[in-house]
Amino acid sequence: MKNKWLLKPIALMLGIVGIAQSSSTAAAGFALFEQNASGAGNTFAGGAAIADDASTIFFNPAGLTQLKGKQFLVAGHLIDISARYSSNTATSGVGTPMTGGSGGNAGTTVFVPNMYFSMAIDPTWSFGVGINAPFGLMTDYDAGWVGRYQALKSDLKTLNINPTLAWKVNDTVSLGAGVSAQYIKAELSKAIDFGTVCFGTLGPGTCGGLGLSPQNNDGSVKVEGSDWGYGFNLGALLQVSSRTRVGVSYRSKIEQELSGDATYSNVPVAFSASPTFSNTGAKAKITLPDTASISAFSQINEKLALMADITWTNWSRFKELRISFSNGAADSVTQEEWRDTYRVAIGANYKLDDTWKLRTGIAYDQTPVRDQYRTPRIPDNDRIWVAFGANYRLSNVGSIDLGYQHGFVKNAPLNKTESPTGGTLVGNYDDKVDILSVQYTHSF
Repeated sequence: MKNKWLLKPIALMLGIVGIAQSSSTAAAGFALFEQNASGAGNTFAGGAAIADDASTIFFNPAGLTQLKGKQFLVAGHLIDISARYSSNTATSGVGTPMTGGSGGNAGTTVFVPNMYFSMAIDPTWSFGVGINAPFGLMTDYDAGWVGRYQALKSDLKTLNINPTLAWKVNDTVSLGAGVSAQYIKAELSKAIDFGTVCFGTLGPGTCGGLGLSPQNNDGSVKVEGSDWGYGFNLGALLQVSSRTRVGVSYRSKIEQELSGDATYSNVPVAFSASPTFSNTGAKAKITLPDTASISAFSQINEKLALMADITWTNWSRFKELRISFSNGAADSVTQEEWRDTYRVAIGANYKLDDTWKLRTGIAYDQTPVRDQYRTPRIPDNDRIWVAFGANYRLSNVGSIDLGYQHGFVKNAPLNKTESPTGGTLVGNYDDKVDILSVQYTHSF
């Protein structure tokens, strides 16, 4: 069968759909920069200009014109996140001190894969397709923690399928474009203080007779939803000299309208007939932000290469998280008021010999979360990344990349009140991130 060699790699990529829905919150906000291991050792500095393997599909599709023949790449990232809350004060919806612990480590350890395939169609045109997870989030607290009425589990997964095309205009300029079909799935849960609900609706006297009191009659709600959304990415690569390239790239916003269900558990008999606490359909809109990057790469000499990068993310699109319910209950609204951010990175490669190349890098990654709007679901803050990595060439057609990154996350203060029954949390988060990445690249 003609082009059988092309269909097989694409089929392999689609086979990892289930795996690629792993989630995390490695970068600021809930973006994931971990789209290859070859860039991990440089903190992804110069990502839109390096173009040394098929993962350029994500960072700058124009970079495909730098690749010869066909290439298949698979990468995986083990992301270990620690997010520990320490409480100063915690009060219930009726102002009494909250019972419970600090929630344990709300961070998680997850595995995130990526796969890419590229091919040169002719000397001027190239094609590629990538499967990756551009966004992800997971925080998961102990069931009885002091903030249970605000958050228990928050899990957001994405899967992006990104075919691209690149055109080498001349020896100086290359252009690229791609489309994205992006799947999103989310789950949010929290406890419900039915004792406080009862006090606010039926009054303490009636509630006492029913055996309901604040913090002693907890139920829970879990909201799940999913959707497909569509976007595009564009890029340009400028060969400034024989040793220096500059790249610019843009990934569009993707609008998602998640549809799913809200499921209630342990609802007291007094509220079992209430439509507000009955299982129902649920919807939520979210706009995943657009990003723009400018990068530079320069081969200083035969041994040393330097690269730099600045990326802007339009997080200010995320104004609120609003969930609407089919049973007529009032919308659940969390004000977010995120701000746009910049990520700045610099890196270096050093070629030891024909087999080994060493990498290092450092990056500053702004958080979109303002202190006054921080929530337990995303206890994010600014971070500095340091990274080390290496490339080992197995043969003329195969190579392995390794990368390690550590994220020093600034302590994140929390002062969050969720009315009418969520109570108030005042405290601080101590966060850190460690990421180990590995990649195999095969050219043929």
